[in-house]
Amino acid sequence: MKTTTRHGGSTGPGETGTAPVRPGPGDARATGGFAGAVAAEWSKLWSVRSAWICLAAGLLVTGVFTFYYASIARINGHPVQPVANAAAASAMISQFAVVVLATVAVTSEYATGSVRSSLLAVPRRHLVQGAKALVTGAVAFLGGAVYGVVGTAVAWGPFEGRASFEAGTALGQVLGLAVYEALVAVLTVGVAFAARHAAGALSVLVLLLWGLPSVLLGLGGETLAAVEDRLPYGAGDHLMRAGADAPYGTTTAVLVVAAWAAAAHLTGLYVLRRRDA
Repeated sequence: MKTTTRHGGSTGPGETGTAPVRPGPGDARATGGFAGAVAAEWSKLWSVRSAWICLAAGLLVTGVFTFYYASIARINGHPVQPVANAAAASAMISQFAVVVLATVAVTSEYATGSVRSSLLAVPRRHLVQGAKALVTGAVAFLGGAVYGVVGTAVAWGPFEGRASFEAGTALGQVLGLAVYEALVAVLTVGVAFAARHAAGALSVLVLLLWGLPSVLLGLGGETLAAVEDRLPYGAGDHLMRAGADAPYGTTTAVLVVAAWAAAAHLTGLYVLRRRDA
């Protein structure tokens, strides 16, 4: 005896009449879960020129700034300092190459509406945000390491004896710069998901990473300096520099920046889950 299925077909004896279930575009299994989301974000990031432009701009800024920093130190007769301090100081500007890269990675999808496709492919929204944070963080880490190496090499010449070089110290500073840039990328992804617009996200990040620290340091005073030490860039500066007095060690500096990144990430995730794409 044959039975008719709901699709108009028929089945023979022993067949159930139910079509096999295949994962569709709304099923995370269709893209391999988190691994698939990471692969997709990696492909999307490098499929546009903005990523290359941001990284190249950061490299150019690092080269120009470290040359200037070392030249000023020589001309003004500053005390001898670790040569990688020039690269560490350049992070005040080069970090915004990472900020723009991570912001565009998020807000461009909201601008074009392609974020809906991303959320259909991976309906667990925390996986989408986590994949963007991981990919941009990894790229920022590698970019920061390159900035550190190039900045140190460029600064050595114009310092002309006003800098010292120790391999262990320089390596630690380069790694510190890479870690800071990676955490800034994660922080930026969270802010971008919360703001959903590039202008809004960049306004918040410029204020947090440059405007507020500059104002606090300009006003002076121990209390304001203590506040600045607990902002992302203040902690990052202690992480990257060597030979300067710091109110806390490297581990605490990493934890302070990581706490800001985690807070931004959770805020962005809250907005992502609460609001429609």
